[in-house]
Amino acid sequence: MDQLTLTRPDDWHLHVRDGAVLQDVLGDTARRFARAIIMPNLKPPVTTLDQALAYRQRILDALPEGTSFNPLMTLYLTDDTTAEEIHKAAGHPDVHAVKLYPAGATTNSAAGVTAIEKTYDAIEAMAESGLPLLIHGEATEPDIDIFDREAVYIDRTLRPLLERFPTLKVVLEHITTQQAAEFVSGGPDNLAATITPHHLLMNRNAMFRGGMNPHHFCLPILKREQHRQALLRAAISDSGKFFLGTDSAPHPRHAKESGCGCAGIYSAHAALELYAEAFEEADALDKLEGFASHYGADFYGLARNTDRVTLNREDWTVADSMKFGEEELIPLRAGQTVHWRIKD
Repeated sequence: MDQLTLTRPDDWHLHVRDGAVLQDVLGDTARRFARAIIMPNLKPPVTTLDQALAYRQRILDALPEGTSFNPLMTLYLTDDTTAEEIHKAAGHPDVHAVKLYPAGATTNSAAGVTAIEKTYDAIEAMAESGLPLLIHGEATEPDIDIFDREAVYIDRTLRPLLERFPTLKVVLEHITTQQAAEFVSGGPDNLAATITPHHLLMNRNAMFRGGMNPHHFCLPILKREQHRQALLRAAISDSGKFFLGTDSAPHPRHAKESGCGCAGIYSAHAALELYAEAFEEADALDKLEGFASHYGADFYGLARNTDRVTLNREDWTVADSMKFGEEELIPLRAGQTVHWRIKD
């Protein structure tokens, strides 16, 4: 197969930052995706409906001229989020979910949840209103091995949460482990998961091949090969419970190549093409459309897109760096080859 045409996909987990850098990254996503769930972990975080709508307008203002793209907004869950704010957000057509970051789990998560019990009133309002809860599923206690944080979070926090709120719609974001894939597969219909291109294509060796590579550092961290293979099996399963979420997360180069480098991988410039590589590795290109274009929209209760995109089998070289405001960022596969290319 040298050409692949799909229903235009959506990205169900995306960081585009704010301010001047918006214009430098947004076009990459808008070229490939019709819609994206926008992460709220700005500084300060997007915790209210009014802040979410203002951020949405800034995103729309930053789109390249002639681009059609719909940002789907989220609120950042804190210990102090009220049920009233949740109900207000759930009643607005531009807000589609609430994001839970355990405090200290990842970039800009300091304002996140310190104890899940403090959010029960807000979560009950989500269950009542049908507003999905998107979870960065990692336990953050310092004694937990970083490679075990996802599995521990599932057992200690997510499993009891679903038992307490059985109608709550939950997306376990950017899953990385066999345990997560099996938990979601065996869970109720109101539980789903996103999978990133980098977790489908790389295992933890990629962080250390040829020396420490900070541009392959992300959270949740890359795992063993057995987990990557489990994610591939989940992605191609056609169960409807797994769908595309890039977690594309741009950082300036100096923030990655530092004594305490930021977590995050920028993949928006080649996201759909990289997913195609992963599905081809699994001999499952025929499964890509469901994963990329159908199942996420179905879970969120949105209409599937009707326009199409085409990928051609064509080798091209990713730029060594990209403009990011007054700085530069290093994209995934910088200076290396990607084997599929989106057709203009």
